[in-house]
Amino acid sequence: MESIINAQVPEFKVQAFQNGNFKTVSNEDIKGKWAIFFFYPADFTFVCPTELEDLQDKYEELKSMGVEVFSVSCDTHFVHKAWHDTSERIKKLQYTMLADPLAVLSRGFGVYKEDEGLSYRGTFLVNPEGQIKVAEVQDNSIGRNAEELLRKVAAAQFVASHEGEVCPAKWKQGKETLKPSIDLVGKL
Repeated sequence: MESIINAQVPEFKVQAFQNGNFKTVSNEDIKGKWAIFFFYPADFTFVCPTELEDLQDKYEELKSMGVEVFSVSCDTHFVHKAWHDTSERIKKLQYTMLADPLAVLSRGFGVYKEDEGLSYRGTFLVNPEGQIKVAEVQDNSIGRNAEELLRKVAAAQFVASHEGEVCPAKWKQGKETLKPSIDLVGKL
C-alpha cells in the first residue's frame, strides 16, 4: 500500500451544498489554502451527524487558522440539502458539504468502500501547496474528535513555518518543540 502523505490532492470538480445554496467546488478552489477533507459514510445516518456537529463546533477556530473545511459523502448535493432541512444538528453546519456520488474524491483519497458504495471515515489535512499532510482513516463504527484534529492542524502549520522543528506527542500551540540532531539521539 502506497502512502498518501505528501501526495497531491486529486483533481476534482463536484457539486456542493453550503448555507442554503448549491455551488461547484474544484481542486482549484483550495490552491493556496489549508483545507480539511472530512469523509463520512452517508447522510441520514447515526454517528455522522455527531461528528459533523463536533466539527462545526471547531469551525470558527479552524477558519481563524486559515483552514477551509469540506465534509464529503457519496450522497448528492440534493441529499445534503434534504438532510440539512430535517436535522437540527446538520442545520448548524456552515462549512461546505461536498457531493461525491461518483466517488471521485472517495477513490482519490483512498477511502471508498467498493462493496457498499460508501466512504470510510477519513480525515485529511491539505497544505496550501495541495499536499496531504495528515491522513487518518478508521472504520465507520468509530467516531472522530474535532479537538484532536484542531491540534494536528496547529502542529502541521507550525512545522510548515518553522523549518527544522518537529512537534512531539501531545504537542499543543505554544509548547516546546524539538530540533532533531545527533545530540538528541538516545536522550529522549
